[in-house]
Amino acid sequence: MLLMSLDLNKLIAEKRLLLVGGKGGVGKTTVSASLAVAAAEAGRRVLLVSTDPAHSLSDAFDKPIGGVETMLAPNLTVLELDPDAEVDAYLDRVLGQMRRYVGPDQVAELSRQLRLTRQSPGAQEAALLERMAKLMEEGLEQYDLLVFDTAPTGHTLRLLSLPEVMAAWTDGLLKHNKRSEKLGEVLAHLTPGRSINNPMGDPKDNALEGLDDKGKELAETLLRRQRLFHRTRHLLADAVKTAFLFVLTPEKLPILETQRAVQALQESKIPVVGAVVNRVLPDVADSPFWAARFERQQRHLDDIKERLKALPRVEVPLWEDDIQGLDNLGAFAKVLTAAR
Repeated sequence: MLLMSLDLNKLIAEKRLLLVGGKGGVGKTTVSASLAVAAAEAGRRVLLVSTDPAHSLSDAFDKPIGGVETMLAPNLTVLELDPDAEVDAYLDRVLGQMRRYVGPDQVAELSRQLRLTRQSPGAQEAALLERMAKLMEEGLEQYDLLVFDTAPTGHTLRLLSLPEVMAAWTDGLLKHNKRSEKLGEVLAHLTPGRSINNPMGDPKDNALEGLDDKGKELAETLLRRQRLFHRTRHLLADAVKTAFLFVLTPEKLPILETQRAVQALQESKIPVVGAVVNRVLPDVADSPFWAARFERQQRHLDDIKERLKALPRVEVPLWEDDIQGLDNLGAFAKVLTAAR
């Protein structure tokens, strides 16, 4: 079966938003960083963003980066998002907004609930994904290409369902407010659909009818947030601007996880453009150990061809040493973009 070739040079030259993901340990950070370097060297203004709390971009470039946009080379700006810092900033903003709509006796209860929310499942995802949505929107005005080093399946499906999650969460915070009954109706209007399979509904403008000034101010805040996610969902589904690229190694677990992830994203109408098969071994017939490893890997490569037969791919050889630092990433980028 012939390999459906993927032109990575064309990908980084034409797209505006590239998300690179895959199972942990397959080299997705190296691939995303190398593609960002290649695009920057080709003259595109690039913002490379990592959502990995392990600060993997700092390791890849062998330089401290952190949560402030940092220019590492001409046209190349990088940023690491810290989930803990994002959730703290997010809850501070929520507290600042909400305390204007509750009585003095309710502020302590609101603060307590927000402290508990910080540790609740999904709190980090909600804060991180809102920051990602803003970065995507603002970044498209400042940069030619945004590259996200992330796991697209989990993040994207959560991003698609986030308006519903946020509506329910905000409704819970408002349960002690005397306007909660009316605002509950507003939240229902602001929610474009209760199913992740209906992600493109537009928030309704008539949700503000019947509210007093404070209620309208709060509802307008929620409406702006819903519209942000609405625009982001459309961006993620825009095959002209957006592309998802998977990275995997020829091993059983990464193959199975990638197959499931591709199916999930395609069912959500997200443009998956291809896969990078990383760390492909050379044929070393004079070593029984490596010959056995090579034979086993060939079986996995055949499995990839069968399971991902409709997906364009490139195969990249196993590198001799760790790929770290701007020069090594640039060298790997040349191999990566030349692969067919």
